[in-house]
Amino acid sequence: MNRKKIRLQKLTLAAFFVAIEILMAVTPIGYIPVGAINITTMHLPVILAGIILGPAYGMLMGFVFGLTSMLKATFAPNITSFCFSPFITVGGVHGNFASLFIAFVPRMTLGVLSFYIYLALRRMNRSRVTASAVSAGANTLIHTLFVMGSIWLFFGQQYANAAGIGVGAVILTVLTSNGILEIILASIVIPALVRALKPTLERMGFYEREA
Repeated sequence: MNRKKIRLQKLTLAAFFVAIEILMAVTPIGYIPVGAINITTMHLPVILAGIILGPAYGMLMGFVFGLTSMLKATFAPNITSFCFSPFITVGGVHGNFASLFIAFVPRMTLGVLSFYIYLALRRMNRSRVTASAVSAGANTLIHTLFVMGSIWLFFGQQYANAAGIGVGAVILTVLTSNGILEIILASIVIPALVRALKPTLERMGFYEREA
């Protein structure tokens, strides 16, 4: 298929994914507040875009995820919003450049790694469904560790003071509660979407037909 046509189709799909991401961000679907943290589904379009469209589009979707995270922290802050927005002060703690790092870099990395882990598994002759499930679960875990690790690095004591418990305890709570839920959700939803979209993507020439 003509490369220009495929590129146009990818841009169209990317615009669709961005619209979904924004819709999720402005509704309760995207961020579900639980105390000082949010359970999120915003990682799902990022992972799917990375797998289907490639690392550049995955990074773009991660940027949108990060942007919505920063805007939410700025205009609808909670007690730890300083970790995600340089424009907010909560309890005397100011957000700064590190807030931008936390909001954007882990999310953009999520989109890129989703593609490369998926690609590595495909080259090991794993099916698209298996590769997408493993990539989704692994990258959700990596994303959670990256975000919480960055918070610990840049705002450890301030975060602990705001949350009322040690940052190590917060990280453990995140990993054993909403982190597990997010991993399970991604590992189920992403391969289901990849399977459902497979015939359409093959007709569009995004990848070869499987035997």
